[in-house]
Amino acid sequence: MATADLLIEIGTEELPPRALQELSTAFAEAMGAQLDEQGLGYAEIETFATPRRLALLIHQVATQQPDQDNIRRGPAVKAGFDDQGQPSPALLGFARACGVGLEALERLETPKGAWFIYRQRLPGRRTAELIPAMTENALAQLPIPKRMRWGDREESFVRPVHWVCLLLGSEPVAGTVLGIAAEPQTRGHRFHHPAPIALNQAADYAEILRTQGFVEPSFARRREWIRQQIMALAESEGLRARIDPALLDEVTALVEWPQALVCRFDERFLELPPEVLSATMQHHQRYFPLEDAQGVLQNRFIAIANLLSRDPEQVRRGNERVIRPRFADAAFFWAQDLKQPLASFAPRLENAVFQDKLGTQGDRCRRLGQLGRLLAPVVGADPELVERAALLSKCDLVSAMVFEFPELQGIMGRYYAERSGEHPWVSAAIDDHYRPRFAGDELPQGPCGRALALADRLDMLVGNFGIGQRPTGTKDPYGLRRAAIAILRILIETPVDLDLRDPIRWSAECFPPGLLAADTQGSVLTYLLERLRGLYAERGVASDTVESVLQIGVTNPWDLDRRISAVAQFRRLPAAEALSQANKRIRNILAKADPQDLEGATLNPHLFAEPAEQQLAGRVQAFGAQIAPLVAKRDYGAVLEILAELREDVDAFFDEVLVMADDPAVRRNRLALLQGLAALFLKVADIARLQ
Repeated sequence: MATADLLIEIGTEELPPRALQELSTAFAEAMGAQLDEQGLGYAEIETFATPRRLALLIHQVATQQPDQDNIRRGPAVKAGFDDQGQPSPALLGFARACGVGLEALERLETPKGAWFIYRQRLPGRRTAELIPAMTENALAQLPIPKRMRWGDREESFVRPVHWVCLLLGSEPVAGTVLGIAAEPQTRGHRFHHPAPIALNQAADYAEILRTQGFVEPSFARRREWIRQQIMALAESEGLRARIDPALLDEVTALVEWPQALVCRFDERFLELPPEVLSATMQHHQRYFPLEDAQGVLQNRFIAIANLLSRDPEQVRRGNERVIRPRFADAAFFWAQDLKQPLASFAPRLENAVFQDKLGTQGDRCRRLGQLGRLLAPVVGADPELVERAALLSKCDLVSAMVFEFPELQGIMGRYYAERSGEHPWVSAAIDDHYRPRFAGDELPQGPCGRALALADRLDMLVGNFGIGQRPTGTKDPYGLRRAAIAILRILIETPVDLDLRDPIRWSAECFPPGLLAADTQGSVLTYLLERLRGLYAERGVASDTVESVLQIGVTNPWDLDRRISAVAQFRRLPAAEALSQANKRIRNILAKADPQDLEGATLNPHLFAEPAEQQLAGRVQAFGAQIAPLVAKRDYGAVLEILAELREDVDAFFDEVLVMADDPAVRRNRLALLQGLAALFLKVADIARLQ
């Protein structure tokens, strides 16, 4: 079948930069689904995305649908003829509706009976005829929370659409998309080449835009081009650039023909905290800061222009002029906040609402202090210092600097606490307790910070679960999933030897009586354990390994982690599969046994008649004593290595011994042996859960 490359380009006003990649990916997926639905084969879909366009180059698309059988089902065979064997009105009407005689009809046998059908061979349609509708359908499926209309049109999209290009090989595709007539032409850079650019071949799209239109249409190539320019300019200055991946993505989504420039600012602004300067440059102006080899911020940055200027010096001065008042404002906020100690901000927290039912930020700080004192001994922190850090932990939220730069919460609190003469551990904890701020971020470094970080997340979870503000599949306004993962990471990776039931209960007791729902503690515990499953799934741990440990009811994350590691190691042993199957068999036998045979069953060595059961019983008793100190030390890997030696004895027992013997005493004795054997493994995990 003939194939051709298909180009689809939707030209728009500037698209939202943070959504550009998601829109591009979704467009490709939706268009692929449309092609599959129409039975049109293709090789691959190449995506292009710039601020002013979403485009797809679909390689080797079939130029025509395959022929298809259209089957129309008519009346049942038993209803097709009357008592005299003549065609019934229903059968005659069906043939007439199909435009054929009775001889053209076929019979179809199904489990529910036989039916008359008419099978019509329909020739496949040309792909060019289907493209406009497929494109419309794909665009309608894009994840656009709020669509907009423009002019007097009824069509809507994420931004107004100015042109549509549809080209199949060298054939222009006629039709309209979003009310815009398709043409075999694109547009170049808004300033360098605003005029239309004719396209003769779909495959030429990207190269023509690069060579004629001053547009790099590939998001990935444009991103790498920007990165290379930044690194080269930084090296030419004898410095290195701070390239945040998220910022690089955002800048890539803002430009079509990027040109990097080194700019400067007044050295006096270096007296401000470096985080303030970085936040101003990165988050507000989308610049890339420069630092020396020791990581010290310098009074230079790199800006990315969206054009090749004839006078780059003027562009440079413009960026320097824009950043100056930003830094001046930050310097003013810094000076104003430092006129008073951090603790003096605390009264203003009484007017800052955290949540209607959970009170103000002041109420929350007092809860964190109360909970932090209970957590302090567990993590090796001073309760007094943890409580002090808790009472100051949210004070910077009402400072002038954090009001302007919310992303600096905690960081500014640390600076202000240091300037106020607070204990170094208190100052560090105010910043530390926000960690981890994102997936993969560092954990709190100091014991005070760890205690406060745990208290902060627990208060968030218990409070919101208690008032019914639990996360759903699509909504998590308080970041409770992130809070749960943070708790688990701190307990596992620090590590902290703590059963989750205790801190959850302590946190619940810090709230006013009657505020929280009766099932709050159980719900929070369940939620944390569910997040544990997801955490290990991201780390590539098999789900049944995790389930084998969770099934025994352990709720201490650090202890769970040691058990999960031990089971993962055990699975690599030659005996693992056989012992897992044996444990499944034991569980089935015990589940089917008469409860009276299991109640109070104890081992009686005199009742063992078979050598295999005598051998297994002796080994179970000996191993029980051997692994007891290892279990106490939580050396679960060593426990399972020892128990793996039972494989041959277990196999021999099941080969030679009838568990459900006729003699009740013998039967109970053998069931007691199996209970004892299963109990040895359950000291680590339920390995019967392993697949």
